[in-house]
Amino acid sequence: MTEYGRGRGPEPWHPEDPLYGDQGWTGHQTQQGQVPYAGAPQQEYQQEPQYQQQHPQQPQYQEYQQYPEYQQQYAQQQPQQGYAPQQAQQQYAQPQQGYAPQQYAQQPDQPQQPAYDSQGWDTGQGQYTAAVQTDPYAGANYAQQPSAGYPGETPDLYSTDEAYPPPQPPGRRHLEPEPVEQEEEPESILPVAGGGRDGEDDGDESNGRRGGRSKGGKPKQRSGMACLIAAVVILGVVGGGGYYGYSYIKARFAPAEDFAGEGAGEVVDVEIPKGAGLGQMGRILKEAGVVASAQAFVDAANANPKGKSIQPGVYPMNKKMSGAAAVALMIDPTKLNVITVTEGMRNSKVYEAIDKKLGKPEGTTKEIAQREAKNLGLPAWAGNNPKLIDPLEGFLFPTRYDLSKDSTPESLLKLMVKNASDKYSELGIEAKAKELGLENPLQVVTVASLVNAEGKNHDDFRKMSEVVYNRMKKTNDVTNQKIEFDSTYNYVKNQSEINFNLKEAQAFNNPYNTHFIKGLPVGPIGNPGMDALTATLNPDHGGWMFFVSVDGNTTTFTKTYDEHLKLVAEFQERQKQKNGG
Repeated sequence: MTEYGRGRGPEPWHPEDPLYGDQGWTGHQTQQGQVPYAGAPQQEYQQEPQYQQQHPQQPQYQEYQQYPEYQQQYAQQQPQQGYAPQQAQQQYAQPQQGYAPQQYAQQPDQPQQPAYDSQGWDTGQGQYTAAVQTDPYAGANYAQQPSAGYPGETPDLYSTDEAYPPPQPPGRRHLEPEPVEQEEEPESILPVAGGGRDGEDDGDESNGRRGGRSKGGKPKQRSGMACLIAAVVILGVVGGGGYYGYSYIKARFAPAEDFAGEGAGEVVDVEIPKGAGLGQMGRILKEAGVVASAQAFVDAANANPKGKSIQPGVYPMNKKMSGAAAVALMIDPTKLNVITVTEGMRNSKVYEAIDKKLGKPEGTTKEIAQREAKNLGLPAWAGNNPKLIDPLEGFLFPTRYDLSKDSTPESLLKLMVKNASDKYSELGIEAKAKELGLENPLQVVTVASLVNAEGKNHDDFRKMSEVVYNRMKKTNDVTNQKIEFDSTYNYVKNQSEINFNLKEAQAFNNPYNTHFIKGLPVGPIGNPGMDALTATLNPDHGGWMFFVSVDGNTTTFTKTYDEHLKLVAEFQERQKQKNGG
């Protein structure tokens, strides 16, 4: 439907026309019948004199006076021009409505032309109606058509399929961008002509036209270099995919690369960290040159029943070993480049192990321990008694120590002493010593070393510590405050014998021999572990005084001496049968 502007007449327009604009529209300029061509300045026809006389009050016809050539053409009634001013429709028939805009008709033999408003836009009126009244130019062979009614009764010019949608007021005109069509690249560079509608030039931006292609735009053209790059990329993708596919199949189904034999003889130290899995172990060995591939090691470890029992630590290994040979070496604890201090182990054994692992002459570590004892980190309450055989006894904490190329006897001893001191401080043995009736923390370690040497398990340790404390009491009239542990005599003799001459032991005067002295030895006789230490700090309190290991595996505890004598008789009988007596 036609909407009225702000003037006396309607203003048809087409809001989707790409050349549509709002240049100076006021609603008073456009009247029906004024149809300048779009895309060019408006050409206004001069009104004929008789129309000026008949309708002097109509300003729209005065605009034609600007073009004398049209006056001359119409005066001569040249029909070939194609347009003739229409007669005024029913003069003054409805004065209250004003004058209806006059329509112009094309000649029947001429092609029908689109009509345009004052702004140069197609109004959608493909046919024009002529006024009913007499046309002074009737001889000019102009087609006369029925005139439209009043402005408000004009036909609906927007209802046909080819018509544009109804116009919108200027404030509500929102043009939707035209869809950008994908153009095919031309084979050659050709000039682009007439980018606008109906052959109009859309590039003129001076009059505010929109939607046209910018001037100077060049069409895309194919590049030989782009094609070459695309071909290279395609070949790279195909070739890379084939390579990785081949690599995947090879790694998935082909046997892992592996060496053969026990290695080339060149030895390297390989350190396996704590918590490492078989895959990480294999990668470490591969980087060290020991195995050909990590997968070869993993396969060999999975095939070996003990393959998952490999312990962390430092392993001296040959280069270029097969996966199976590497696994066989690493599952053997003796091949591990570590030193393990076991619970209750004496210092003399620890020194020998250090010398052997580090390739030092026998006695090297023992000499360093005796010479540097005060410089190895002992706590203030330890190592002060001159009667001590070894000030470090009881301070080489039982655990495993990994060796490296930088390991030395002194560095290992310092580490062991530090571990023991830290553990004793954590257990709070200084305060516990007073609660247990002991003279100093060193005596706590000494009791723990005795318990660790005589007992078999944690339950034995608790009962064994109870025996020690009860025999140390002044009320002990059975052993006369003598502890009488065979382990103390063996320590002095640097032996581990079960059957020895008891009378000789009781006569052997030594501050460590509990068969000869009362109370505790002067110092520890070994390096107690955590079980023995905790049992020493928390004895059984069962009133035990005696114990005998009848079969060598089970320890039996008694509270009276008579019970103890029976157990001793059973033990001696077993020993005779064992020795064939």
